[in-house]
Amino acid sequence: MRSGILDGIKQGVLWGIAAAVLILPIFRAHQIRPVYGAQAAALQQTPRLADFGGEPASDDARQVANWVVTSGDNRKLFFVILDKANTKVFVFEPSGKLRSATPVLIGAARGDDSVDGIGGRPIAQVRPEERTTPAGRFLGEPGRNATGEDVVWVDYDAAVSMHRVRTLEPRERRLERLASPTTDDNRISYGCINMPVEFFETVLKPAFNASYGVVYVLPEVKPLAEVFPAAHALALRQGMAPPA
Repeated sequence: MRSGILDGIKQGVLWGIAAAVLILPIFRAHQIRPVYGAQAAALQQTPRLADFGGEPASDDARQVANWVVTSGDNRKLFFVILDKANTKVFVFEPSGKLRSATPVLIGAARGDDSVDGIGGRPIAQVRPEERTTPAGRFLGEPGRNATGEDVVWVDYDAAVSMHRVRTLEPRERRLERLASPTTDDNRISYGCINMPVEFFETVLKPAFNASYGVVYVLPEVKPLAEVFPAAHALALRQGMAPPA
């Protein structure tokens, strides 16, 4: 009798789980606003500094990283900062300690916004001026693209992800672009962030192993204060930034 009751309970639980799987929406990486409570907290708490471990970084990258660790905006998740102006990615542990950094390839066109509906268009229909890497705060997630390749989605709707550099077109010289000391030749993609294969495998992928993370893409046309106002406000308080 007791065994039958337990079997019934187990079956009910399994049916409940199955129903939840069918009902719950599938998560897709997308742009999200910083948590307002975290913004306010950053101005009330003692400012903290992210640990870049001696890695060279721009003032904007430091300001955003400092705001993240002060406010806890990353919600104890790994976080990534993409400095588009310097075509460089920083991957941080949840504590705010830099795990590693690397040069990357980004969208060929300067700009901080994606064109509406661009993620649903064939590549051949994306005009040169539309090949931008959008700026903002995104909740990223590991997944697979249309070809089955594992990637980390930054903005699923705009089809923007972080992935291994591809060398399918030798004339594009993507490996040489990554290795060059300049940033001008790092602009070639349709908007995705291309990084060295080893970095993707040993740094980024483990950080997003079956989990979410927060991706902060710094603007290159808009002022930082417009895209990350709380980070700019904290930098002003610390004396690390001029008024907007």
